[in-house]
Amino acid sequence: MWPRLVANKILRKSVGSNNFVADFPPDTDQKLLEASGLVDERPSFTSKSILLEQHKTTHLNYKVFVSTWNVGGIVPDDGLDMDDLLETHKTPSDIYVLGFQEVVPLRASNVLGSDNNKVSVKWNSLIRETLNKRAVAEPHRDKDLSESKGINSIAQDFRCIISKQMVGILITVWVRGDLWPYIQHPSVSCVGCGIMGCLGNKGSVSVRFQLHETSFCFVCCHLASGGRDRDERQRNSDVNEILARSSFPRGSSLDLPKKILDHDRVIFLGDLNYRISLPEDKTRLLVKSKEWNILLENDQLSMEILNGQNFKGWQEGIVKFAPTYKYIPNSDLYYGCITYKKDEKKRAPAWCDRIIWYGGGLKQHEYTRGETKISDHRPVKAIFTAEVTVIRRGKKIRNFFFSDRFEDTVAVDSKDYSWIST
Repeated sequence: MWPRLVANKILRKSVGSNNFVADFPPDTDQKLLEASGLVDERPSFTSKSILLEQHKTTHLNYKVFVSTWNVGGIVPDDGLDMDDLLETHKTPSDIYVLGFQEVVPLRASNVLGSDNNKVSVKWNSLIRETLNKRAVAEPHRDKDLSESKGINSIAQDFRCIISKQMVGILITVWVRGDLWPYIQHPSVSCVGCGIMGCLGNKGSVSVRFQLHETSFCFVCCHLASGGRDRDERQRNSDVNEILARSSFPRGSSLDLPKKILDHDRVIFLGDLNYRISLPEDKTRLLVKSKEWNILLENDQLSMEILNGQNFKGWQEGIVKFAPTYKYIPNSDLYYGCITYKKDEKKRAPAWCDRIIWYGGGLKQHEYTRGETKISDHRPVKAIFTAEVTVIRRGKKIRNFFFSDRFEDTVAVDSKDYSWIST
């Protein structure tokens, strides 16, 4: 029975697919254009006028919120307060990307069985309620927009464009309601790196989409655990596998990015599980005295980014917060700081939960942690501005009867990017 279950689980792992949950179906580009008013209406003109194509390229910056949280197999209560994680007291972001690990316990029945989507539905319901609480509370707020930056400061409804779960890994992406018509080519790619090197108790769920003319890829990971040298090597191997095996559809015109690093904007997030290469007692003393710089000099991920091969070209913001693992749930105490059972494994504090990025076009403004205590991990979150290329397509009419004057008419979203030049 077990070999058959394993084989079935492997065969069900689709690489590069549209098999995900969203508030609207994928690959409906024409419908999205129609909904947004981007389909050009042919203007009336005389026989002495000529209709010409006109394109104008510009760039906008969008505010992107990213978080990662290993929830330790805890199913959230209906009343779980998500305000701390999503920072609802601040100006809303344009895009929210939330990654979770261990949304279900990593026991054999969950690893080999069908994904329990009831848990992801529960998390998405809480996220939807929290993000849209502001829109419900402030429906008539002043609609002054910061058009030059592309950041919307008004109360908005948020919609889920991608939500995908693989065993305990869940990633869910939400955008402002008035941005979703500009989202194209959403897709997911799942890579299992766990049991037998292929099952989904460890691995990644990657999501990609295109906003205007710029492609995004977010990779939610749960890498190998453990504090031994061979465990660090396994984490590095997991990263290689994820980068090599993740693959997305190229599209009918074969011009879409296929691999993770082919995308314009790439962000890794997750329980990367890298530890601090110091004796446990020394690590605890340095954490107690908040000697972050000394700890980070011995942090495995920091050293990999600086000197390693796996993360060449990757960047991480300055870490100014306490290690996020391992806590006694529902407390501010690190595991092992009080008397524990003789047979229990020790776990030195570590920055297991991280957010890093690759390439240009991203500027990080915040890198911190949340303080929700239900898990043995604390959540980590970051805020970026992402540069996006926009091509404004329109029609140019030259009227020979009246003059050599050109009239440019461009049909775009009047809320965010309206412009008419003559």
